Amino acid sequence: MQRDQVYQKTLRHFFKPVADLLFEREDISEVLINGHDRVYCERSGRLELTGRSFPSAHALEIAVRNLAEYVGRRLDEHNHSMDARLPPPDAFRVHAIIPPCSRLGICLSIRKFGKKNETTLEWVVKKGSLSSMAAEYLALMVQTHRNMVVSGGTGSGKTSLLNALSFTIPSHERIVVIEDSSELQLAQEHTVYLEAKQQGTDGKGAVSIRDLFIDSLRMRPDRIIVGEVRRGEALDLVQSMLSGHDGSLSTVHASSPLLALVRLETLCLMSDVVLPVYVARMQVAEAMHVIIQISRMPDGTRKVVDISESYGLGPGERYRLKPVFRLVSKRGGETELAWTGKNSRFGQTVLNSMVAESRVLTNPIWQKNQLKKDNE
Repeated sequence: MQRDQVYQKTLRHFFKPVADLLFEREDISEVLINGHDRVYCERSGRLELTGRSFPSAHALEIAVRNLAEYVGRRLDEHNHSMDARLPPPDAFRVHAIIPPCSRLGICLSIRKFGKKNETTLEWVVKKGSLSSMAAEYLALMVQTHRNMVVSGGTGSGKTSLLNALSFTIPSHERIVVIEDSSELQLAQEHTVYLEAKQQGTDGKGAVSIRDLFIDSLRMRPDRIIVGEVRRGEALDLVQSMLSGHDGSLSTVHASSPLLALVRLETLCLMSDVVLPVYVARMQVAEAMHVIIQISRMPDGTRKVVDISESYGLGPGERYRLKPVFRLVSKRGGETELAWTGKNSRFGQTVLNSMVAESRVLTNPIWQKNQLKKDNE
């Protein structure tokens, strides 16, 4: 029996109290263990207390240490937490934190991913998270190499939407994907996946997102997709967009399109390159073309609530944003992602592109006469 098979069997043994949630239940997307006696799961966007428990804190500790050994991580007095991704066929993303940093005992978060990515924009529309018109608009933005960022909170569906957007990238393009923990599953054959690496037990060998980003620029990418920008690598991403690598996609934690740009600006300033604030702001404003805001609603569903275009900086060096789509309330309490009536600044780009014939629902957004009025 091979090493991976041994660990897969032992994982099922040590995690027996939640084994069915992890390995059998496709409707469960996340399992959250808060100490040995409180286990939650996420189903259909809602968290539920499962009533499951481990026999003791020691039993949970053995399970987590077995997991850490499987993925080559350490949890001890010098390493209070770990991030890891289990290899296929499970491909879970896990985060663990141990006492005394966790007062409840060991806390473990396990996010599950489908074995095959089927998250297309059409699927997102069927789920009610996006309108058909907005989906066509986003597809055209991807195909015409606009730089796009998906903004939202934790668990809002940013990665799933990023996956869906990636399906619209032409198959002939070379894509480099960079992530902390590999989650994205692209349909395109010519895709290179790069994953950050934590330091080893000797404190050496760490490879950051920023390191991988620098590597990616030497790999002749047509597209660079960064799963999430969290630190100073935001500056590298922004500067690559400004230097000809159009069509980049990424996600960021923020609660509105404006705050997404502010967040990116702040992350740029966290780089080891010393920049004046106005320079970082100007670069973010020019590099980012489309900001998509997605939120988790009170009923647990995920919806795109705003799609805005960046128009650079305005008076007072403030970001200028124009909402193209916004979530509006309809009669009966329903909501719809509706076109605002504003025209796209990229109308001429779309009309002159090879994908112009793909326009079916979005024709009014690109109209030349409307564009002229918008730009006056």
